[in-house]
Amino acid sequence: MAEAWPRLSAAERARRLKQLPPDLAHEFFFDLSASDQADSVLALPPGERRPWIRVLAPDDAADLIQAAPPDQRQGLMTLLDDPTRADVTALLAYAEDEAGGLMNPRYIRVRPEMTAAEALSYFRRQAQQRTGRDTPTYAYILDAEGKLVGQVSLTALVAAEPATSIADLMRTDVITIPEEADQEDVAHLFAEHRLSAAPVVDREGRMKGVVTADDVVAVAEEEATEDIQKLGGSAALDAPYLKTAFHRMVRKRAGWLSALFLGEMLTATAMAFFEAEIARAVVLALFVPLIISSGGNSGSQATTLVIRAMALGEVRLRDWWRVIRRELAAGFVLGTVLGAIGFLRIVLWQMVSPIYGQHYMLVAATVCCSLIGVVTFGTFAGSLLPFILRRLDVTGLVIYFSAASLILRGTVL
Repeated sequence: MAEAWPRLSAAERARRLKQLPPDLAHEFFFDLSASDQADSVLALPPGERRPWIRVLAPDDAADLIQAAPPDQRQGLMTLLDDPTRADVTALLAYAEDEAGGLMNPRYIRVRPEMTAAEALSYFRRQAQQRTGRDTPTYAYILDAEGKLVGQVSLTALVAAEPATSIADLMRTDVITIPEEADQEDVAHLFAEHRLSAAPVVDREGRMKGVVTADDVVAVAEEEATEDIQKLGGSAALDAPYLKTAFHRMVRKRAGWLSALFLGEMLTATAMAFFEAEIARAVVLALFVPLIISSGGNSGSQATTLVIRAMALGEVRLRDWWRVIRRELAAGFVLGTVLGAIGFLRIVLWQMVSPIYGQHYMLVAATVCCSLIGVVTFGTFAGSLLPFILRRLDVTGLVIYFSAASLILRGTVL
């Protein structure tokens, strides 16, 4: 069923789900994306939707409702019980990419005067009453004002002597997440500290909910998808490809393509500026695609590496000078490698088929020097302005023909 799922219509998906044994159907349903869950629930008759949405934890139910068409959301909200509806309403008040929108507002709270045995018993009862797949791994200790003062893990409770108090077991050095924190920062925090769960708190330190590793995995996939789409010269779609409205997808892509097209038009202007050089040395035109592609490829490489490093938190804004120095050095070395290859190609090909004329050594030197300059500038621009200067055709042509004017003046030119 999992293999066939992408090819099934919404109605067929709903029918197949109903054919599974309840436990297995719920397990499969939990694994679906929020948009697939919404489509499957809405494909069911209205009288059969309630059990499916009620089996979800509040944060997952909020994701499902948010993924549903706007005109269906209120109807889905009415299917929830009153406490869950209140939780979901509170979650939907947060921005979609904030920690508050990711968290589960239901967590296990114990008192510091409890014993390990009492806390374990309470832990067990709470876990049995939970819906969804969020398995609690920590219990949290709050003061009278709801401020977080510590946490205790299930492992610590199991290992402790039954009469040990929670106050003696709890850890007070808890890593917390501000409720307004961006989801990408949350993912970095989980990766940096290898967290399985983390409490979300407001500005006063009051606990609002818990973000788990499962939530962060989804965030990491979403952020990676967004980065890849931007690297491809498109605004992020913010929805699965096949579920993005056609007009919305065109609008997301048209802006970038128009900007790049206007940039490409400057290529003709650059070539017109060097029209005299091209007319006197037609051989120079043979290497225009080589120069253009080398500059663009080196810029794209630098762009990809730097943006991904920034997405992973490996590079921050304050590291810009280190990145520029590193990419300038890398660009020079890479340009030298490509320049040497271009130089040898022209020289060796001239021996086989003399098409570059009597001054072929100067032409080879022009191509070599141009590649060093173009690739160096490409990596520099690609790392400094990843999106604006990804296309380096115009700059590459200027470097190429300027080098030709210097090296070939008095011979071919």
